[in-house]
Amino acid sequence: MTDPVRAFLRHTVATVAYRGAKALRDAPTGFAAYRASQLTRTPLELLAHINDLYDWALSIANNAPGFTVATPGTWEAEVARFHAALAAFDARLATDAPIPYALERIYQGPIADSLTHIGQLAMLRRMHGAPIRAESYTAAGIEAGRVGPEQAPPPPGSEFD
Repeated sequence: MTDPVRAFLRHTVATVAYRGAKALRDAPTGFAAYRASQLTRTPLELLAHINDLYDWALSIANNAPGFTVATPGTWEAEVARFHAALAAFDARLATDAPIPYALERIYQGPIADSLTHIGQLAMLRRMHGAPIRAESYTAAGIEAGRVGPEQAPPPPGSEFD
């Protein structure tokens, strides 16, 4: 691939996968239904929304834009859907087939929104009493194309409390 914008987006999607996997991994019982207040989404609702965002990103890339709000499944199903949606979008970015939409707009819409929501999941983990460890993400082994649940472990000394 020679398009630097696509290469950047693929790295960004891998970053979403890395940070998302960390926030989702080993979620405690009851976390999916945790509600910080009556005005907030549950972690399950947030995760389903993130998945909807990547379905939308793929639909935009395929020149058939449409946003669909899916009914959340189980936590396990939505975690699997998260990685599948990232993989489908990443695979589309990895091709040389034209994308008839400004890639910068896809970044500023669904991708940036997903990063916000992954931060919310991390915050909700802390509020629920099961925080994830802070990390110096600049040292993380994030690679374009690695979008599944199996992520590189944090380098020694990069995590802290």
